[in-house]
Amino acid sequence: MAAYHIVLVHFPIALWMTATLAILIRAVSNGPLAIAIDRALVPLLSIGLLSGLLALAVGSQVWPWDTLSTSPMGRNHMLWAVWTTAYWTLMLLTRWLQGSAVWHGPGRWIMALLAIIGAGLLGITGTLGGHLSGKYTDLAIVLNKLGWDVHRTFYLPDLTLIALALASAILLFIGWRGSRAET
Repeated sequence: MAAYHIVLVHFPIALWMTATLAILIRAVSNGPLAIAIDRALVPLLSIGLLSGLLALAVGSQVWPWDTLSTSPMGRNHMLWAVWTTAYWTLMLLTRWLQGSAVWHGPGRWIMALLAIIGAGLLGITGTLGGHLSGKYTDLAIVLNKLGWDVHRTFYLPDLTLIALALASAILLFIGWRGSRAET
């Protein structure tokens, strides 16, 4: 199953990184190209979510659960994979439910910031997965210099949950503001 997971995981990564670029373009422009790119954002995020869920399901079958859950690297990778998928799901729901209202006012800059955070989540999740499959990355060196040895259990789940709660609150606020703008 490892080979299938390695192949499948490239689809959500590519789609969500493309979505990041699309969000950044739309955040800085109201031109016809940016608007055309924005029309593709919900389908892009939707296919990214479906492929992400598939990669997550296949990835959970690579090793027995006992092995995965007792390995610090395995635990970290699974946590970050679930968090990243949940994060991009919230991005999809925000854009889908709020429509173009999300690009009015400060919402465009909040979406840009959230897209950059989402890209960072993707990078860390991919780095951890790469280490599990024996492919080491420079991002692990950067994380190590920032104080996190990726070979040990990530001991800050509360901080991560707080960051996710904050991101969720921001997305909900964008949604609330967007729904008020439409009425």
